[in-house]
Amino acid sequence: MQPVHLIGVPLDLGGNRRGVDMGPSAIRIAGIREQIRGLGLEVTDLGDIPTPIPETKGPGDEHKRYIDDIARVCRTLYETTRASLDAGALPIVLGGDHSVAAGSAAAAAAFHRARGEQLGIIWVDAHADMNTPATSLSGNVHGMPLAALLGTEPAELAGLAGFTPAVRPEHVVLVGIRNLDDREREIVKAAGVHTFTMKDIDRLGIAEVIERAVALAGAGTGGIHVSFDLDVCDPTIAPGVGTPVKGGLDYREAHMVLELVNDSGRLTSLDLVEVNPALDIRNVTAELATELALSALGKEIL
Repeated sequence: MQPVHLIGVPLDLGGNRRGVDMGPSAIRIAGIREQIRGLGLEVTDLGDIPTPIPETKGPGDEHKRYIDDIARVCRTLYETTRASLDAGALPIVLGGDHSVAAGSAAAAAAFHRARGEQLGIIWVDAHADMNTPATSLSGNVHGMPLAALLGTEPAELAGLAGFTPAVRPEHVVLVGIRNLDDREREIVKAAGVHTFTMKDIDRLGIAEVIERAVALAGAGTGGIHVSFDLDVCDPTIAPGVGTPVKGGLDYREAHMVLELVNDSGRLTSLDLVEVNPALDIRNVTAELATELALSALGKEIL
């Protein structure tokens, strides 16, 4: 069976609320390694990627705050994730803010490109993360990683895979989005990516949406990278996230996302990001992240 590698990235530079740097530790405290072993899988914790904290760094360019430091972290994550994939493992990246996906997904894209394949991405998030330095109102880079993977900005992240774009828009599916500013809404519409909003999920049902998402991200690709931001879940089940938004996935819907991805047999790699223990209640969000990882790895109900 395919081994699993855990990669912690306690990055807390991409947003404007502190605390997600403690996310990887909280998920480990919730027992992710032990519970994956309980599935009969080999799991290795590769530790944490070294990351600076805001107190020791200046934000730099106000349109892409802390971009040089974020890029250095993502470059190291790229190299670690690529090595994991080359070793035949399934890497699970524990965030940290969502800017880390610029490194992990780029590694998955480069891994497949070396085999003559494209990468599919399912981006499970309340937000589209497709702002650029020119369109972002805050300059927070955790709102830009998908833009980097799809294009050329921010340039410090866009080239991590060694080619641009790292992923084609027709192979990208956004699931659960419900909180976009006006400019980003236009960006998403123009990009050519596939989108399933919470309204679509309410109308169609989560199983139909994820089956369509897997088909779209899997068409003509060698595998699917899932980038799962815990803020896609409703705050009633995931209170400890950096940017909570009401009206998200409920407990079973969140699990169904990853259960159906596992059923497809196409999962290449997984991000679990934006767990913020400083805002959590008795570590329930980190426990949810751990449970979701198990669903992605095929934990069976019967």
